Amino acid sequence: MPITSARRTDTERRAQVVSTDEVRGTAAGDGAVAAAGERRREQRGWYFYDWANSVFSTSVITVFLGPYLTDIAEAAADPDGYVRPLGIPVRAGAYFAYVVSASVLLSVLVMPLAGAIADRTGRKKALMGVFAYTGAAATTAMFFVGGDRYLLGGALLIVANVAFAASVVLYNAFLPQIAEPHERDAVSSRGWAFGYAAGALMLVANLALFLGHDAVGLSKGTAVRICLASAGLWWAGFTIVPLLRLRDRVDGAAGTVTAAGAVKARAGSGALRQGWRQLADTVRDMRRYPLTLGFLLAYLIYNDGIQTVISQASVYGSEELDLDQTTLIGAILLVQVLAVFGALLLGRLAARYGTHRTVLGSLVAWTITLAAGFFLPAGRPVGFFLLAAAIGMVLGGSQALSRSLFSHLVPRGKEAEYYSVYEVSDRGTSWLGPLLFGLTYQLSGSYREAIISLVVFFAIGFVLLLRVPMRRAVAAAGNPVPETI
Repeated sequence: MPITSARRTDTERRAQVVSTDEVRGTAAGDGAVAAAGERRREQRGWYFYDWANSVFSTSVITVFLGPYLTDIAEAAADPDGYVRPLGIPVRAGAYFAYVVSASVLLSVLVMPLAGAIADRTGRKKALMGVFAYTGAAATTAMFFVGGDRYLLGGALLIVANVAFAASVVLYNAFLPQIAEPHERDAVSSRGWAFGYAAGALMLVANLALFLGHDAVGLSKGTAVRICLASAGLWWAGFTIVPLLRLRDRVDGAAGTVTAAGAVKARAGSGALRQGWRQLADTVRDMRRYPLTLGFLLAYLIYNDGIQTVISQASVYGSEELDLDQTTLIGAILLVQVLAVFGALLLGRLAARYGTHRTVLGSLVAWTITLAAGFFLPAGRPVGFFLLAAAIGMVLGGSQALSRSLFSHLVPRGKEAEYYSVYEVSDRGTSWLGPLLFGLTYQLSGSYREAIISLVVFFAIGFVLLLRVPMRRAVAAAGNPVPETI
C-alpha cells in the first residue's frame, strides 16, 4: 500500500473516532439538558402542593375554624358550659384546643407509618394523593358544620389535620429526589414562598367575604362555612398539578417503580404490616446517624419556639396589647405576605453564606424579635404590625432552609421515613412551648413574661445547631457534600 494511501486511511480513521466521540458527547450533553429540564418541570409541579395545602393552615386553622367551632360547642353546651364528646365533660371554650391536640397525637402515629409504607412500596405520589384528597374532602365538608354539630366539626378537623400532616411528610420526601444538593435551598424556599402567597391570596378573598357578609345577604356563620369549604376546594383543585408532574422513585432512582417495588406494592394488606416493621427498622437505623439526630433535636427545640410564637401571638396582641380583632387579622395577613419575600431573601443569603449559618442567623433574629415584642406598648397597633413584619421576614426562610438542610442528612432511599420523624418533631412536640407559655403566665400573671420566656427555645436550639458539623453530618449520611452548606 502506498504511504500516502496509508496516511489517508489513518486520517480517515482518526476523523471517524473524533466524529463518534463528538456524537457521544453531544448525546450525553443532550441527555443532561433533558434531565435538567425534567427536573425543573417536577420542581415547578412540587411547588404547587405548597400552594394547594397552605390555605388549610392559614384560613382554616389559624383564622376561622377555632372561633367558629368554639361558638358551635358553646351553642351545644349544657347550663354549666360543658359539652360531652364520648361522655367526657369538656368545657366548650376548650373544645377546639382538645380536638387539635387529639389530631396531633393521631398524626404522630400516622405520619411515620405513612412514610414507612411509601418507602417500602415506592408509591409516594399515590399515597400523597390519597391523604391530600382525604384532607380536602374533610375540609370541604366543614360547610355542613352548623347549629350544634360540634361533634361533626371535631371529627372533620381530626381527619383533615391528620391527612394534611401525612401528605406533607410525603411531599417533603420528594425534595431530595427532585433537586440536586446545590439546588435544594432555593427549591425549598420557593415552595414555602408559593405556600405563603397562596395563603395570603385566599385569606384576602375570605376576609372580604367575611367582613362584607351583610352586603351580600349572608349570615356570619354562613360566610365562615363558605370560607372553610373554599379552602378544601382550593386544596383539592391545585393538588392535581403535583400529581401530574411528580414521578415515583425507588431507592432514589428516577423513573417509575421497579419490579421489586411493584411486588411490594401488590402485597395489599401486607404493606401495612411491612410498614410497621420498616418503621421499627428506621428507628434503629437512625442510631447509626448521630449527627442527623443532633440536627433533629436542635430543630425540635427551636421549631417548637417558632410554632408557639405563631399560635400565641394573637393572644398576646388581644390580651396584653388590647388590640381588636380587625388589627389581629390584618397582622396575620401581613405575616403571610412578608413570609413570601422572607423565604426568598433567606434563600439568597443561604446561597451566599451557607444554609447552616443562615438558619443560625434566623434564630438570632427570632430572639431579637421576641425581645422587641416584650417592650411593645399597649394600644399601639403600629408596634404590633412592625412585630408581625419581623416575624414574617424570618418565618418562611427559617422553616424552608431547615427543610432543605435536613434533606442533606437523609440516607438515600429513606426519604419518606426520615421526613416523617422530621414532621413528628414539628407537630408531635408543639405542646412544649404552649406549656411553658401557660405556666409562665400562671406564675407571673403577665403575658409579657410569657412571651419572653420563649427565648429559651431559640437559645438552646441555636447552641445545639451550632454544635452540628454539617459537612461531616452530610458525609456520614452517605450524601455528596455541597460546596456551600
